[in-house]
Amino acid sequence: MSKLKNPPSPADGYRGRFAPSPTGPLHAGSLVAALGSWLDARANGGQWLLRIEDIDTPRCVPGADLQIQAQLHACGLFWDEEASYQSRRQEHYQAAFRRLNTLGCLYSCSCSRQMIANTLAAAGVHTPRNQEMVYPRTCRPSQMKPNSDEFLGETKKAWRIALPENCQIQFEDLSLGIQGQDLCQEVGDFVLRRNDGLFTYQLAVVVDDAQQGITHIVRGQDLLNNTARQIYLQNQLGYPTPSYRHLPLALDANGEKLSKQTLASSINTESDQSVLAELRKAGEHLGLRDLPDGGTTIAEWLLAATKAWRDVTANTQPKD
Repeated sequence: MSKLKNPPSPADGYRGRFAPSPTGPLHAGSLVAALGSWLDARANGGQWLLRIEDIDTPRCVPGADLQIQAQLHACGLFWDEEASYQSRRQEHYQAAFRRLNTLGCLYSCSCSRQMIANTLAAAGVHTPRNQEMVYPRTCRPSQMKPNSDEFLGETKKAWRIALPENCQIQFEDLSLGIQGQDLCQEVGDFVLRRNDGLFTYQLAVVVDDAQQGITHIVRGQDLLNNTARQIYLQNQLGYPTPSYRHLPLALDANGEKLSKQTLASSINTESDQSVLAELRKAGEHLGLRDLPDGGTTIAEWLLAATKAWRDVTANTQPKD
Protein backbone atom coordinates (compact mmCIF):
# COMPACT_ATOMS: atom_id res chain seq x y z
CA MET A 1 0.00 0.00 0.00
CA SER A 2 1.29 3.48 -0.87
CA LYS A 3 2.57 5.43 2.11
CA LEU A 4 4.30 8.67 2.85
CA LYS A 5 8.07 8.52 2.48
CA ASN A 6 9.55 7.71 5.89
CA PRO A 7 6.35 8.39 7.88
CA PRO A 8 6.96 9.50 11.48
CA SER A 9 6.71 6.78 14.10
CA PRO A 10 4.97 7.05 17.48
CA ALA A 11 8.36 6.09 18.90
CA ASP A 12 9.53 9.56 17.86
CA GLY A 13 7.40 11.02 20.68
CA TYR A 14 4.15 12.92 21.06
CA ARG A 15 2.58 14.09 17.80
CA GLY A 16 -0.77 15.85 17.92
CA ARG A 17 -2.80 17.73 15.34
CA PHE A 18 -5.60 20.21 14.75
CA ALA A 19 -7.72 19.37 11.72
CA PRO A 20 -10.30 22.03 10.79
CA SER A 21 -12.57 21.88 7.77
CA PRO A 22 -12.27 25.05 5.65
CA THR A 23 -15.99 25.79 5.57
CA GLY A 24 -15.55 29.17 7.24
CA PRO A 25 -13.35 31.02 9.75
CA LEU A 26 -12.52 29.81 13.25
CA HIS A 27 -15.27 30.48 15.78
CA ALA A 28 -15.23 30.15 19.56
CA GLY A 29 -15.99 26.43 19.43
CA SER A 30 -13.21 25.60 17.00
CA LEU A 31 -10.78 27.75 18.99
CA VAL A 32 -11.49 25.57 22.04
CA ALA A 33 -10.46 22.49 20.03
CA ALA A 34 -7.40 24.23 18.57
CA LEU A 35 -6.24 25.54 21.94
CA GLY A 36 -6.86 22.25 23.74
CA SER A 37 -4.90 20.22 21.20
CA TRP A 38 -2.08 22.80 21.10
CA LEU A 39 -1.80 22.92 24.90
CA ASP A 40 -1.77 19.14 25.19
CA ALA A 41 1.07 18.90 22.66
CA ARG A 42 3.11 21.68 24.25
CA ALA A 43 2.51 20.44 27.82
CA ASN A 44 3.88 17.06 26.75
CA GLY A 45 6.85 18.50 24.86
CA GLY A 46 5.38 17.25 21.61
CA GLN A 47 4.77 18.39 18.06
CA TRP A 48 1.55 19.97 16.84
CA LEU A 49 0.50 19.63 13.21
CA LEU A 50 -2.12 21.42 11.14
CA ARG A 51 -4.23 19.44 8.69
CA ILE A 52 -6.79 21.13 6.46
CA GLU A 53 -9.62 18.60 6.13
CA ASP A 54 -10.97 19.66 2.75
CA ILE A 55 -11.98 16.16 1.66
CA ASP A 56 -15.64 17.27 1.31
CA THR A 57 -14.91 19.75 -1.47
CA PRO A 58 -18.52 20.89 -2.10
CA ARG A 59 -18.69 22.29 1.46
CA CYS A 60 -15.33 24.10 1.38
CA VAL A 61 -15.24 27.90 1.15
CA PRO A 62 -12.48 29.37 -1.05
CA GLY A 63 -9.89 31.15 1.07
CA ALA A 64 -11.17 29.76 4.37
CA ASP A 65 -8.00 27.67 4.80
CA LEU A 66 -5.79 30.76 4.66
CA GLN A 67 -8.13 32.67 6.98
CA ILE A 68 -7.96 29.84 9.53
CA GLN A 69 -4.17 29.80 9.37
CA ALA A 70 -4.01 33.57 9.84
CA GLN A 71 -6.31 33.31 12.88
CA LEU A 72 -4.17 30.59 14.43
CA HIS A 73 -1.05 32.70 13.89
CA ALA A 74 -2.75 35.69 15.49
CA CYS A 75 -3.52 33.51 18.54
CA GLY A 76 0.10 32.38 18.82
CA LEU A 77 -0.81 28.80 17.90
CA PHE A 78 2.02 27.87 15.53
CA TRP A 79 2.36 24.41 13.98
CA ASP A 80 5.59 22.47 13.58
CA GLU A 81 5.41 21.20 9.98
CA GLU A 82 3.95 22.41 6.70
CA ALA A 83 0.17 22.29 6.77
CA SER A 84 -1.25 19.26 4.94
CA TYR A 85 -4.38 19.17 2.77
CA GLN A 86 -6.61 16.14 2.39
CA SER A 87 -7.55 17.18 -1.15
CA ARG A 88 -3.94 16.52 -2.17
CA ARG A 89 -3.82 13.00 -0.74
CA GLN A 90 -6.42 11.11 -2.78
CA GLU A 91 -3.98 8.40 -3.89
CA HIS A 92 -3.34 7.43 -0.26
CA TYR A 93 -7.05 7.03 0.45
CA GLN A 94 -7.45 5.04 -2.75
CA ALA A 95 -4.63 2.71 -1.69
CA ALA A 96 -6.25 2.09 1.71
CA PHE A 97 -9.63 1.57 0.00
CA ARG A 98 -8.12 -1.06 -2.30
CA ARG A 99 -6.40 -2.72 0.65
CA LEU A 100 -9.75 -3.09 2.39
CA ASN A 101 -11.19 -4.53 -0.80
CA THR A 102 -8.59 -7.31 -0.77
CA LEU A 103 -9.97 -8.27 2.64
CA GLY A 104 -13.38 -8.83 1.05
CA CYS A 105 -15.22 -6.35 3.24
CA LEU A 106 -16.46 -3.69 0.76
CA TYR A 107 -19.73 -3.56 -1.14
CA SER A 108 -21.55 -0.99 -3.25
CA CYS A 109 -24.80 0.59 -2.09
CA SER A 110 -27.48 2.43 -4.07
CA CYS A 111 -29.67 3.41 -1.10
CA SER A 112 -30.64 7.04 -0.60
CA ARG A 113 -31.19 8.47 2.88
CA GLN A 114 -34.93 8.41 2.26
CA MET A 115 -34.82 4.76 1.23
CA ILE A 116 -32.91 3.89 4.40
CA ALA A 117 -35.38 5.87 6.53
CA ASN A 118 -38.33 4.11 4.85
CA THR A 119 -36.80 0.67 5.40
CA LEU A 120 -36.17 1.41 9.06
CA ALA A 121 -39.66 2.85 9.54
CA ALA A 122 -41.21 -0.26 7.99
CA ALA A 123 -39.29 -2.31 10.55
CA GLY A 124 -40.60 -0.09 13.35
CA VAL A 125 -37.29 1.71 13.86
CA HIS A 126 -37.54 5.48 14.20
CA THR A 127 -34.32 7.45 14.39
CA PRO A 128 -34.40 10.54 16.63
CA ARG A 129 -33.58 13.90 15.06
CA ASN A 130 -29.84 14.57 14.62
CA GLN A 131 -29.04 10.91 15.29
CA GLU A 132 -27.42 8.72 12.67
CA MET A 133 -29.57 6.10 10.97
CA VAL A 134 -28.29 2.55 11.41
CA TYR A 135 -27.89 1.07 7.95
CA PRO A 136 -30.20 -1.98 7.57
CA ARG A 137 -27.83 -3.87 5.20
CA THR A 138 -30.22 -3.57 2.28
CA CYS A 139 -27.50 -3.81 -0.38
CA ARG A 140 -25.13 -6.12 1.49
CA PRO A 141 -24.39 -9.37 -0.40
CA SER A 142 -25.05 -12.65 1.35
CA GLN A 143 -21.42 -13.60 0.77
CA MET A 144 -18.60 -11.07 0.86
CA LYS A 145 -15.59 -11.29 -1.45
CA PRO A 146 -13.08 -8.89 -3.07
CA ASN A 147 -14.49 -6.85 -5.93
CA SER A 148 -12.87 -6.62 -9.35
CA ASP A 149 -10.92 -3.47 -10.18
CA GLU A 150 -13.52 -2.58 -12.79
CA PHE A 151 -16.42 -2.93 -10.37
CA LEU A 152 -14.50 -1.15 -7.62
CA GLY A 153 -14.25 1.86 -9.91
CA GLU A 154 -18.03 2.30 -9.87
CA THR A 155 -18.59 5.89 -8.72
CA LYS A 156 -22.36 6.22 -9.05
CA LYS A 157 -22.91 4.20 -5.90
CA ALA A 158 -21.64 4.53 -2.37
CA TRP A 159 -19.26 1.92 -0.98
CA ARG A 160 -19.72 0.55 2.53
CA ILE A 161 -17.60 -1.61 4.80
CA ALA A 162 -19.27 -4.81 6.00
CA LEU A 163 -19.00 -5.11 9.77
CA PRO A 164 -18.73 -8.49 11.49
CA GLU A 165 -21.47 -9.56 13.86
CA ASN A 166 -21.22 -8.25 17.42
CA CYS A 167 -18.65 -5.62 16.45
CA GLN A 168 -17.99 -3.89 19.75
CA ILE A 169 -15.17 -1.39 20.16
CA GLN A 170 -13.92 -0.18 23.53
CA PHE A 171 -11.27 2.42 24.27
CA GLU A 172 -10.12 4.62 27.14
CA ASP A 173 -10.55 8.34 26.63
CA LEU A 174 -7.95 10.37 28.53
CA SER A 175 -10.65 12.68 29.92
CA LEU A 176 -13.85 10.61 29.86
CA GLY A 177 -12.54 7.18 30.84
CA ILE A 178 -13.73 3.90 29.30
CA GLN A 179 -15.93 4.37 26.22
CA GLY A 180 -17.59 1.75 24.08
CA GLN A 181 -19.81 1.37 21.06
CA ASP A 182 -21.55 -1.54 19.38
CA LEU A 183 -20.98 -0.58 15.76
CA CYS A 184 -23.54 -3.03 14.39
CA GLN A 185 -26.33 -1.79 16.67
CA GLU A 186 -25.46 1.93 16.75
CA VAL A 187 -23.96 2.64 13.32
CA GLY A 188 -24.22 -0.25 10.90
CA ASP A 189 -22.10 -0.78 7.79
CA PHE A 190 -20.77 2.73 7.17
CA VAL A 191 -19.76 4.51 3.97
CA LEU A 192 -16.10 4.85 2.96
CA ARG A 193 -16.63 6.32 -0.51
CA ARG A 194 -19.66 8.37 -1.45
CA ASN A 195 -21.72 8.05 -4.61
CA ASP A 196 -20.02 11.18 -5.96
CA GLY A 197 -16.65 9.43 -5.76
CA LEU A 198 -15.37 11.34 -2.71
CA PHE A 199 -13.81 9.40 0.14
CA THR A 200 -15.43 9.97 3.52
CA TYR A 201 -13.95 11.62 6.57
CA GLN A 202 -13.82 8.28 8.39
CA LEU A 203 -11.37 6.74 5.95
CA ALA A 204 -9.34 9.88 5.22
CA VAL A 205 -8.72 10.78 8.86
CA VAL A 206 -7.55 7.25 9.71
CA VAL A 207 -5.09 7.18 6.81
CA ASP A 208 -3.80 10.69 7.58
CA ASP A 209 -3.31 10.04 11.30
CA ALA A 210 -1.39 6.84 10.58
CA GLN A 211 0.82 8.27 7.87
CA GLN A 212 1.58 11.42 9.86
CA GLY A 213 2.49 9.36 12.91
CA ILE A 214 -0.16 10.99 15.12
CA THR A 215 0.05 9.58 18.64
CA HIS A 216 -2.52 11.77 20.44
CA ILE A 217 -5.85 13.08 19.15
CA VAL A 218 -7.40 15.91 21.16
CA ARG A 219 -10.72 17.12 19.74
CA GLY A 220 -14.31 18.04 20.63
CA GLN A 221 -16.84 15.62 22.05
CA ASP A 222 -18.94 16.00 18.91
CA LEU A 223 -16.45 13.60 17.30
CA LEU A 224 -16.56 11.05 20.12
CA ASN A 225 -19.18 9.02 18.23
CA ASN A 226 -16.75 8.62 15.32
CA THR A 227 -13.94 7.14 17.37
CA ALA A 228 -15.07 3.50 17.38
CA ARG A 229 -15.41 3.52 13.59
CA GLN A 230 -11.92 4.94 13.24
CA ILE A 231 -10.42 2.41 15.64
CA TYR A 232 -12.12 -0.38 13.68
CA LEU A 233 -10.58 0.88 10.43
CA GLN A 234 -7.19 1.24 12.12
CA ASN A 235 -7.40 -2.40 13.15
CA GLN A 236 -8.43 -3.53 9.67
CA LEU A 237 -5.61 -1.61 8.00
CA GLY A 238 -2.97 -2.63 10.55
CA TYR A 239 -2.48 0.93 11.82
CA PRO A 240 -1.64 1.82 15.45
CA THR A 241 -4.42 3.40 17.51
CA PRO A 242 -3.58 6.85 18.94
CA SER A 243 -4.60 8.03 22.40
CA TYR A 244 -7.83 10.04 22.44
CA ARG A 245 -8.95 12.98 24.55
CA HIS A 246 -12.34 14.53 23.83
CA LEU A 247 -12.98 18.08 24.99
CA PRO A 248 -16.23 19.65 26.26
CA LEU A 249 -18.15 21.47 23.55
CA ALA A 250 -18.79 25.20 23.48
CA LEU A 251 -22.56 25.74 23.27
CA ASP A 252 -24.73 28.66 22.25
CA ALA A 253 -27.58 30.19 24.24
CA ASN A 254 -29.93 27.46 22.99
CA GLY A 255 -27.64 24.66 24.12
CA GLU A 256 -26.60 23.89 20.55
CA LYS A 257 -22.98 23.24 19.61
CA LEU A 258 -21.27 26.35 18.26
CA SER A 259 -20.74 25.69 14.57
CA LYS A 260 -20.93 27.30 11.18
CA GLN A 261 -24.35 25.66 10.77
CA THR A 262 -25.62 27.56 13.84
CA LEU A 263 -24.10 30.78 12.46
CA ALA A 264 -21.36 31.01 15.09
CA SER A 265 -19.41 34.22 14.59
CA SER A 266 -15.71 34.36 13.78
CA ILE A 267 -13.27 34.93 16.63
CA ASN A 268 -11.98 38.50 16.93
CA THR A 269 -8.27 38.80 16.12
CA GLU A 270 -8.18 42.52 15.31
CA SER A 271 -5.83 43.30 18.21
CA ASP A 272 -3.74 41.50 20.81
CA GLN A 273 -6.29 42.41 23.46
CA SER A 274 -9.08 40.92 21.36
CA VAL A 275 -7.05 37.75 20.89
CA LEU A 276 -6.34 37.51 24.62
CA ALA A 277 -10.05 37.85 25.36
CA GLU A 278 -10.81 35.00 22.95
CA LEU A 279 -8.05 32.82 24.41
CA ARG A 280 -9.19 33.46 27.98
CA LYS A 281 -12.75 32.50 27.08
CA ALA A 282 -11.55 29.29 25.41
CA GLY A 283 -9.23 28.55 28.35
CA GLU A 284 -12.03 28.95 30.88
CA HIS A 285 -14.15 26.53 28.88
CA LEU A 286 -11.29 24.01 29.09
CA GLY A 287 -11.18 24.40 32.88
CA LEU A 288 -8.17 26.69 33.10
CA ARG A 289 -8.53 29.05 36.03
CA ASP A 290 -6.46 31.82 37.67
CA LEU A 291 -4.61 32.71 34.48
CA PRO A 292 -3.23 36.24 33.87
CA ASP A 293 -6.14 38.61 33.28
CA GLY A 294 -4.22 41.67 32.13
CA GLY A 295 -0.80 43.18 31.52
CA THR A 296 0.42 40.12 29.67
CA THR A 297 1.33 39.19 26.11
CA ILE A 298 -0.20 36.38 24.08
CA ALA A 299 3.01 34.35 24.44
CA GLU A 300 3.05 34.85 28.23
CA TRP A 301 -0.60 33.84 28.52
CA LEU A 302 0.01 30.69 26.46
CA LEU A 303 2.98 29.78 28.65
CA ALA A 304 0.85 30.13 31.78
CA ALA A 305 -1.96 28.18 30.13
CA THR A 306 0.41 25.35 29.23
CA LYS A 307 1.48 25.02 32.87
CA ALA A 308 -2.15 25.11 34.00
CA TRP A 309 -3.06 22.46 31.41
CA ARG A 310 -0.65 20.01 33.01
CA ASP A 311 -2.53 20.39 36.31
CA VAL A 312 -5.98 20.16 34.72
CA THR A 313 -5.20 17.03 32.70
CA ALA A 314 -3.49 15.39 35.66
CA ASN A 315 -6.73 15.78 37.60
CA THR A 316 -8.88 14.38 34.76
CA GLN A 317 -6.88 11.23 34.07
CA PRO A 318 -9.11 8.15 34.26
CA LYS A 319 -8.81 6.32 37.57
CA ASP A 320 -7.69 2.68 37.66
